[in-house]
Amino acid sequence: MVTVVGARPQFVKAAPLGRALRQRVKQVLVHTGQHYDPEMSDAFFEDLHIPRPQHHLGIGSASHGRMTGRMLEALEEVLLSERPALVVVLGDTNSTLAGALAAAKLGIPVAHVEAGLRSFDLGMPEEINRRLTDHLSRLLFCPTPVAVENLRREGLVKGVHRVGDVMVDALRQNLDRARRSERLPAGLEPKQFYLATLHRQENVDDPVRLRAILDTLGRLAHPVLLPLHPRTRERLARMGVVPGGAIRICPPASYLEMLLLESMARLVLTDSGGVQKEAFILGTPCVTLREQTEWVESVEAGANILAGSNPRRILRAVRAFERKGAHLSRRHPYGDGHASERIAEAIARFLASGTPKS
Repeated sequence: MVTVVGARPQFVKAAPLGRALRQRVKQVLVHTGQHYDPEMSDAFFEDLHIPRPQHHLGIGSASHGRMTGRMLEALEEVLLSERPALVVVLGDTNSTLAGALAAAKLGIPVAHVEAGLRSFDLGMPEEINRRLTDHLSRLLFCPTPVAVENLRREGLVKGVHRVGDVMVDALRQNLDRARRSERLPAGLEPKQFYLATLHRQENVDDPVRLRAILDTLGRLAHPVLLPLHPRTRERLARMGVVPGGAIRICPPASYLEMLLLESMARLVLTDSGGVQKEAFILGTPCVTLREQTEWVESVEAGANILAGSNPRRILRAVRAFERKGAHLSRRHPYGDGHASERIAEAIARFLASGTPKS
C-alpha cells in the first residue's frame, strides 16, 4: 500500500498511523513536497521519527490547479510503478485530493483518514478537497459521530468507520517529549502569552484583511507569539509590513515546539484547523480567525469562538475568554489515542479480504 503526504498536518497524522501500519502491512511513503520549506517539512519528519519517504515529488508552491495537476501526473507514475493494493490519503490538502484522484483513475481503492469533516464553506479549497476525496474513497475513517453523520447525509455509508482522531494519538505520544525537550522563548511565562498562527489564503493574500488581523493582535494586553509561516512571511515582505505592538515574530515552530506553546499559552488565535483541535484537546481556549470550522465540537463546547478577521469580534472573543478564565475541561470527543491501531486493523482486513479494485 501507498500513503501520500505533503503538509504539516499530514506529517503529524502519518507518524502514529505509519507505526501502526508497518506492524501489519508493507507501506510505501510518498511526499508530494507541498510543504517545500525545510522549516515546514524536514523538522516534522525529524521530530516525529517518520521514515524518509521512498518517493519525494518535489512539487512546491503554485496555484491550486497547477499544483494539483502536477501532483496528479507525478503520483500516477509512482502508482504505476509501485502497483499498490490501496492508497491512503490524509486530511484535506491538495496532496489529499491528488492522491485520491490518481488512485481512483487507476482503479486502486482509496482510504481517507479524517473523512466526513465539513465546514460547509465551498470558498475554502480544503472543503472541496475533502468532499471530493470522500466520494472517491472505499474506506472512510471518521474522527467523530458528526463526521459519520455528514457522510450519511451525502449517501456514504459503506466502508465508513468511526475510529477517533489520529492527531490525538500523536499528541498523547509526544506531549511529554515536548515538555521535557522544549523551552518557552525567553521572556515568556506560562499562561501569560497568546499564541497566534496565520496561513490561510483568505487571510494572508488579502492585504486589508491581513493588516486588520495583525493590527488587532498588536493591541492585545499580553505578548502574542507569532511563528511565521513561509506563506505569511512572503506576503508581509511583499507588503512591506513589520508587525508591531504586542506581536513577537519567531520562525516556524517544530511539532514539539508547537505542542509546548499550545499547552502553555493563555489563549490561541489561529486560522489553522489542526491548531484549533490541538488547543481544544490541551484545554487551551481558541479564537478562530475564520467564519466556519470543520471542528464544530470545539465551538459547541464553548472552547472555540469563531471571529473571522473582524477586529471587534476578535477583541470581543478574547475578552470573553479572559472573563471566564483560561482553563477549560480537556474532555473531548476525538477518541482515546488508539485511532491509528483501529485504522491499521481495518486496512489489514481489507487487504486480506482480496476485495477487488474499484
